[in-house]
Amino acid sequence: MSEGIIVKALSGFYYVDSGEAVYTCRARGKHRYAGLSPLVGDRVRFTPLENGSGALDEIFPRKNEFYRPAVANIDLLVVVASQAVPVTDPFLIDRVAAIAASRGCETLVCINKCDLEPGEELAGIYERAGFSTLQVSAQTGEGMDALRREVAGKVCAFTGNSGVGKSSILNALEAGFDLATGEISDKLGRGRHTTRHVELFRLSCGALAADTPGFSSFDVDKMELARKEELQYAFREFAPYLEKCQFQDCAHVKEKGCAVLAAVRAGTIPESRHRSYVRLYEQAKAIPDWGRKDNIH
Repeated sequence: MSEGIIVKALSGFYYVDSGEAVYTCRARGKHRYAGLSPLVGDRVRFTPLENGSGALDEIFPRKNEFYRPAVANIDLLVVVASQAVPVTDPFLIDRVAAIAASRGCETLVCINKCDLEPGEELAGIYERAGFSTLQVSAQTGEGMDALRREVAGKVCAFTGNSGVGKSSILNALEAGFDLATGEISDKLGRGRHTTRHVELFRLSCGALAADTPGFSSFDVDKMELARKEELQYAFREFAPYLEKCQFQDCAHVKEKGCAVLAAVRAGTIPESRHRSYVRLYEQAKAIPDWGRKDNIH
């Protein structure tokens, strides 16, 4: 048997990179994986067969997994945004970051197209919140060296709304890449979906990077959200204030004596971040415990 990582899953085939070659594998049966379906990013044990084929025997325990994009064992989620066309709604970034935090995954906010619109205000929001934040241009190459340093040696997924330039960034990061990129629709103000499946690509900086399908409104399954009581911990800038509220069970929405709300009024916590928290809190509150998928750690 050999070990490797699934770098692509397509039509029931799993492409496993052993470090020396890529094998086209079939799963032996879901019962062998304790009910787990193989995902891109899974570390696996497999049996090499003839002609570069193989059979998946075992999926090793995951550090995390995501439903959208469907990936596992991600060290860093790179949320690509834009303040040119299309303009990214900060709520989309906040929702992705909250989901990543609940998975024990770091988030990097990467504002592309800074040659057209720098996005200083958006960058400031996430810098103040404690996120690593970069302003880059896939077109001019600005910020690419800094991005390479951030992703080096990590398993990364690039995600963001359609048209912000995820594939263009990967093409700029790595000479010789030729991922399909989409044009921006003038009528819709958003990109055409060009990435149809998730695939991990090896970069010369030692990273494994996934280009994921874009989204227009980020319709992530609502069951990926943390419980309403846990959501406060997904907003890192809330941490210094959580023990200072007047009431122990404070929801940080509109309660009297809330230290988080006081920090928002003082400008220490950006208003847009708190608005996103309230919006996510209301969504999470509407989900009954029996309706959640809690098989993700």
